[in-house]
Amino acid sequence: MTADRVAVWCGSVSVSESHLREHEGRLASTPGGASGRLVPIVDENRLRSLVTAWGVRASGGIPLLGDDRWNSTHWSELRQLADGAVISPDSAWAAFTSGSSASPRVILRTERSWGASFSAVTELMELTSADCVYLPAPLSSSLSLFSVAHARSVGAAVVLPKAHSFSPADLEHATTLHATPHALRTIVEALEGGGIRHRLHSALVGGARLDIDVRERAEALGIRVVSYYGAAELSFVAVDTDGLGHRPFPGVELSVTDGELWVRSPYLASGYLGNDGALRESPGGWATVGDLVEVDRADRLHFRGRADGAILTAAATVVPEEVESALRSIDGIEDAIVLGLANAGVGALVSVLIETTSGRAVPSVRRLREEARSRLAPSHLPRLWYWTEQLPRTPAGKPARAQIRRAIENGEVTRLD
Repeated sequence: MTADRVAVWCGSVSVSESHLREHEGRLASTPGGASGRLVPIVDENRLRSLVTAWGVRASGGIPLLGDDRWNSTHWSELRQLADGAVISPDSAWAAFTSGSSASPRVILRTERSWGASFSAVTELMELTSADCVYLPAPLSSSLSLFSVAHARSVGAAVVLPKAHSFSPADLEHATTLHATPHALRTIVEALEGGGIRHRLHSALVGGARLDIDVRERAEALGIRVVSYYGAAELSFVAVDTDGLGHRPFPGVELSVTDGELWVRSPYLASGYLGNDGALRESPGGWATVGDLVEVDRADRLHFRGRADGAILTAAATVVPEEVESALRSIDGIEDAIVLGLANAGVGALVSVLIETTSGRAVPSVRRLREEARSRLAPSHLPRLWYWTEQLPRTPAGKPARAQIRRAIENGEVTRLD
């Protein structure tokens, strides 16, 4: 790795390898340094945030990158949590869960828990030191922070977006990307519009279910897509290279008990900082976050969502992700989020908020119900339908389920009757 090579791009601004090493050296020689400490970092200048984080890690500290869009109260609470934390001496990284259904939690990791997967990810992405990895998700997400560490290990450059949303100019230097399905769809749509030069050869996609349509459109543009299932607590669990379903990620052992997926691998996180979350562990090194799966005859995994998100309605148990997958196949529906709304008679009513294709008329609820009946069992049919132009999303691009529930309960979205 030459000293004058670019380590990170953000628009037309870059930081060289030599500048980065100089910064790392200064921080390491500072009295007290960062060694062994959890160091919160938040800066509206994401280039400066990343350089600071690299310096903290190189000096033996644990960087905790926040999002400058968080309100001051939320960030202050996280700082207080970090200041009072007792950190295990083998901790190297701290990252946030997605916060799609609750407030984000801080997860601690060892260097090895990510490093052990680097060679497999490098092979899947066909990554070399000549690549530039575009990261459209916030640096506060474990998805982005993993790729920062991975790219650094390979000698590849990192490309950061100039703003909080994708801009075609971001692709000037990018050759590959690590993103959510929502971000990949946005990039694909922009490229399909024409007039944008790009050099993307691959995309690593996680964080939510990837529609086969988006995969095929990306591949038609010359972008080889590798999707995966993982969790901030578990890291990589399963990978799908052809759109037919997931198989265990290299180095991962899987066990399914009553439909719930348990994982054993060298990639597991150490645990949470402060309050516990979804992670549960059992003897022998097994762990789960409560995901439900089905295994088909080809031993491929099909994920059905979290057990704790299931809707109990009348005599049925409805997994939201199963209904959402069916509804997304209806012409005109771009995305759908299903949830249960309390009802004294049946326990909960299956309800859905849909985002429709831009520029098209909103489908009638009569047509939506007819289409849904052809795809779903009667117990899984949404009883209440709501519409919005754009689903609320987390900074990483995942649907913000808690915010969506509040919007429905507060009458902030349109009910379709």
